[in-house]
Amino acid sequence: MTNWQKSDWRNKPRVQMPEYLDHAALNNVEAQLAKYPLLVFAGEAKRLKNQLADVAEGRAFLLQGGDCAESFAEFSSDNIRDTFKVMLQMAMVLTYGAKVPVVKVGRMAGQFAKPRSAPTETIDGVELPSFRGDIINDLPFTAEARTPNPDKMLQAYTQAAATLNLLRAFSKGGYADVHQVHSWTLGFTSGGNAAKYRDMAGHITDALDFMKAAGLDSDRANTLKTVDFYTSHEALLLEYEEALCRIDSLTGKPLAGSGHFLWIGDRTRQPDGAHVNFLKGVSNPIGVKCGPSMTSEDLKRLLGDLNPENEAGRLTLIARFGAGSVGDYLPRLIDTVNKEGANVVWTCDPMHGNTIKSSTGFKTRPFDSVLREVREFFEIHAAEGTIPGGVHFEMTGQDVTECTGGVRAVTDEDLSSRYHTACDPRLNASQSLELAFLVAEELSTLRDQRAVKAG
Repeated sequence: MTNWQKSDWRNKPRVQMPEYLDHAALNNVEAQLAKYPLLVFAGEAKRLKNQLADVAEGRAFLLQGGDCAESFAEFSSDNIRDTFKVMLQMAMVLTYGAKVPVVKVGRMAGQFAKPRSAPTETIDGVELPSFRGDIINDLPFTAEARTPNPDKMLQAYTQAAATLNLLRAFSKGGYADVHQVHSWTLGFTSGGNAAKYRDMAGHITDALDFMKAAGLDSDRANTLKTVDFYTSHEALLLEYEEALCRIDSLTGKPLAGSGHFLWIGDRTRQPDGAHVNFLKGVSNPIGVKCGPSMTSEDLKRLLGDLNPENEAGRLTLIARFGAGSVGDYLPRLIDTVNKEGANVVWTCDPMHGNTIKSSTGFKTRPFDSVLREVREFFEIHAAEGTIPGGVHFEMTGQDVTECTGGVRAVTDEDLSSRYHTACDPRLNASQSLELAFLVAEELSTLRDQRAVKAG
C-alpha cells in the first residue's frame, strides 16, 4: 500500500476515542513514544501470520484470551504468571484432546483501552466522561479522574514492556517446559475438571518418559521446553498506535509495534472510519469483531480493504453474536466470505454477546451461555463445511467471581465476593479450563466427522 501514511486516519471519522483538552501535552507524549523502542518485532508478527495461515486451513487452532482491560493497579508478576499458566493449561488440553497445535495469543501487554456504550455517565445528576481504560482516564467518578490524560500512554507503554519481558522469559526460559505440566495446576482449580486435567497430565508425563527411555526426545527437546506466545489488543487509541508504528528495515513495510496482533472492535469497524484506515496499512495479522449489525456489504468492503492481496493468516474474523443468535447471523457472513473467495480465520468470541445484569446488580456473563455460543459456532461451521479456527475470550488467572455458573457454580449472590474487574466480567481459571475441555471435545468430534467423510 504505497500511498498509505500512518497519520491518514486523522482525516477520517473517529469514534470511541477521547478528546484531549491539552494538545501540547498530547503532542509531547506522542513525540516521546515515537522515540521509544518497539514492543514487538516484525519477525515475530510474520511468524504469527504464518501460524494463523495454518489455523485457517484447520492445521492448528487459535487460543486467544486475557483481560477485558489491563489495570495499572492490579499489575503484578503474579497476575501475569497466573494468566499465562491458565493459557498453558488450556493449550495443553486442546493439543492433547484435539491433536492439533495451538497458537497462543494473550490479550496482554496492550489491552488498556475499552470502547463504551455511551461517551458519558450520570450519577446523582452529575455527568462525566465514561471510564475508557487506564491508558486514557481513571475509574473514580470525579472530574479530574475522568479527564483524558495523555501521560497515561507513557505508563501503559512501560507496563506493556515489562509484561512482554516477563512473558518472553516464561515462554522461552523453561517455565513452559511440557515436562512441568503438573506444576501448572493452580491451587484454586478444583472439581471435576481439575481431576481430568491431572489425569491428562499423568498420561502426558508417561508418554514423555517413554520417549526419553526410547531415545526419541533428543531432536525435539527444545520444542518441548519453550512455546511461542504472542500479544494482542484492540487498536482503539490511535495516537498510541501511530506513535509505535514504524517501517520494518528488512521489508520496508509498516509494522504496528505495540502488539503482534491487533483487532478492530465491533463499534469501530466502519469501512470509512479512522480505525479501519489505520489498520489496513500495517503488516501485522489483524482481526475484526463481527456482531449482529455487520452487513454483507460492509464485510465485503472490509475484506477488500484490510486484505487486498488475500494473504493467508492476515485477517481473522471474530464472531460475537450471543447464545441463541449465532445461527441468525454467522451463516450469512460465511456465505459472503465464500463468495468472495477470501482467506480468513474464523474465531468465536462467546463473551461480548452474553453480558447481562445479575439480580444483585452486577454485570455478569452466564457460563452456560458462553458454552452454548461456542457449541453453536462449531455446529454452524460443521454444517457449512468451513473451519472453526479458534476462540477469543476474556479470562484471568485470578480466583474471581465475575461470571456465573461453571463447575464451582458461581451464583448471583457470589459475585460480590471477588468481583475485581473495572470493565467486563472475566472467566476464572476453573471456568477457562472447563471451556478448554468443551472446545477439545468439539474439535475431536469435527476431526472424526471429517475422517468418516474422507474414508
